[in-house]
Amino acid sequence: MNPRLLFLSVSLFASSLLHAATATNRPTPGDGALAQYFEAETARLADNCLNDLTTADEWKVRREKLHAQLEEMLGLSPMPERTDLKATVTGRLDHGDFVVENLHYQSLPQLYVTANLYLPKGQPKPVPAILYVCGHGQVKSNGVSYGNKTSYQHHGEWYARHGYVCLTIDTIQLGELEGVHHGTYREGMWWWNARGYTPAGVEAWNGIRGIDYLQSRPEVDGARIGVTGRSGGGAYSWWVAALDERVKAACPTAGITDLHNHVVDGVVQGHCDCMFMVTTYRWDYAQVAALVAPRPLLICNTDKDGIFPLDGVVRVHEKVRRVYKLNGAADKLGLLITEGPHKDTQDLQVPVFRWFNRYLKGEEPLISTPAEKLLPVTQLKVFKEKPADERTTKIHETFVPLAPPPKVPKDAAAWARQRDEWLRVLKEKCFRGWPEEPAPSEVNEAFVVVRDGVRFAAYDFTSQEYTHLRLYLADAQRTQPARVTLRVLDEKGWAAWLDQMSVGFPKELADELAVQKLLTNAPPHLGHRESHFDQFKRTLQANNTVLAFFAPRGLGLNAWNPTDKQRPHIARRFMLLGQTVDTMRAWDILRAAGVVQDLQSLKGAPLEVEARGHLAVDALYASLFEKSITRLKLAAPPASHRDGPDYLNVLRFLDVPQAVAMAAERIPVSISETQSKLWEYPQAVAAKLNWPKNRLDADTE
Repeated sequence: MNPRLLFLSVSLFASSLLHAATATNRPTPGDGALAQYFEAETARLADNCLNDLTTADEWKVRREKLHAQLEEMLGLSPMPERTDLKATVTGRLDHGDFVVENLHYQSLPQLYVTANLYLPKGQPKPVPAILYVCGHGQVKSNGVSYGNKTSYQHHGEWYARHGYVCLTIDTIQLGELEGVHHGTYREGMWWWNARGYTPAGVEAWNGIRGIDYLQSRPEVDGARIGVTGRSGGGAYSWWVAALDERVKAACPTAGITDLHNHVVDGVVQGHCDCMFMVTTYRWDYAQVAALVAPRPLLICNTDKDGIFPLDGVVRVHEKVRRVYKLNGAADKLGLLITEGPHKDTQDLQVPVFRWFNRYLKGEEPLISTPAEKLLPVTQLKVFKEKPADERTTKIHETFVPLAPPPKVPKDAAAWARQRDEWLRVLKEKCFRGWPEEPAPSEVNEAFVVVRDGVRFAAYDFTSQEYTHLRLYLADAQRTQPARVTLRVLDEKGWAAWLDQMSVGFPKELADELAVQKLLTNAPPHLGHRESHFDQFKRTLQANNTVLAFFAPRGLGLNAWNPTDKQRPHIARRFMLLGQTVDTMRAWDILRAAGVVQDLQSLKGAPLEVEARGHLAVDALYASLFEKSITRLKLAAPPASHRDGPDYLNVLRFLDVPQAVAMAAERIPVSISETQSKLWEYPQAVAAKLNWPKNRLDADTE
């Protein structure tokens, strides 16, 4: 039995359906190979995470670089302007043991942060302060959201009753002003990646501005500030403590684990986007934690937390401990593991209180008072009516600036400078997840057969470790082809091509037909297959052309077959590795083009690449880095990465029209079924620089 189909039989249908498939020696594709790929890529990043440090001086240099990278990956580079907070207290409540002020501030103009400020009584001088950043704890009644802050009120109340000021701030998701943390998780907003946006960046910024507010209060000793929170708030504690040196002690609770847990074990499925950076620089999460060193840090977790598994938390602690030891601060790093699930338990709370007492007050009294919820949530609401000018609920549209509209260069020298800069940022910010050294292609002939005047061949090759793909060639048995056309197939294109070719070559395509039937639960028959194949033969015979067909990773014979629920989380795993599905498909196209050119019978033949939709854009970018591609024919490409495909950071620097211009400088580009806005910029550049007229051809809507 074909091992590739065996995996599919387990995950989809009974294995008895598969006996018709032809056995080969190709590696297992689909979900099994994808799991191997994720494991290998994750291990590579884990091995590169802090393991090479040997001295405190090395860490000092590294830390500065990592700090800048983290700012960038959170969408905070350049750091936003610290505009007027316009802090406004909307209500004040005297509980007896403490006072609560309901307030809001604007971390950016119209970016409102709702908060409760818990103040101790009877303090003759400024006291330490805690920034408490909330996790997701929705409190909503009759359509009115009271914010996460009310769910976590017991923490602020405890701190105020024990001589601290505590500012408890709402998150965007589930706050009084209900924004979005689930852009890629469930809303299909993959352009967040292209924009370089993550809600983690907004939450970090809101926390940093919260510290600004605390330091403005006369009740607060601004030199003694701690940060804590759990779950989502645990993650935000990491971001704030890593970025802001004003944090003198940190206790993130259930807010971090490592890439192995997220990517290999799949706990990414339990997390919204606020838990993650846009991982441009391919970090494992111990690098975030290490940025707190050498300040006091207590890592807190339970032993049965399903979304922050214990093994990953321990691995993070082990890597961070090396950094603390190098800095002579091993005593300032703690690891707290208590029994229980992902829950805000007293067992977790008490050690956090002790930690802050030790490092912000210099004392360790017995903790005899529990943290209790003492107030009705209605008394903690900030807004009676939502502010008309708020942009909190839509901050994902504006938080990270877009690249400015491109200018038509004044001359060839100006164009060359701009082109080279775009190519640089593409390599460094968008395609950094491409292999540094390409793996050997390891091209193997799977079959060659001649039937009815058509020679049909298949070649298996390695695009990347654990990514094994198949390239098909068809020709009319000419010895010197005038050109080679590589057609990149999407899901519909694969089904149509397979339906067409299986008329003439059913035995050779038995594997592919079996997989297609499994994936669709039906034969791929589209009707009139014989006439389609006859037309195909006539095309080959009339033109001295070799037609090549290829489906990148996750498509065709190598389909991953995710369910609709799994599909976004496969894409999010790639993002956590500093890649995307689309950028890696661009890599596959680049590699397939190289394989075509390396085949002895095709050496020197001009190579035209055809693709449709998102794959058309992938082929476009591949052509910028693979010089063997001599022509592009692109059908229905999106005019912007706002509509796809998914590339990290690209909209911070350029968009699809600029990529078209870069390609058209070197090779002819024809685009059909497209919008005029895709064509305007490259056409203007071509006219200004007097490029040959055959470089651009468009059929716009």
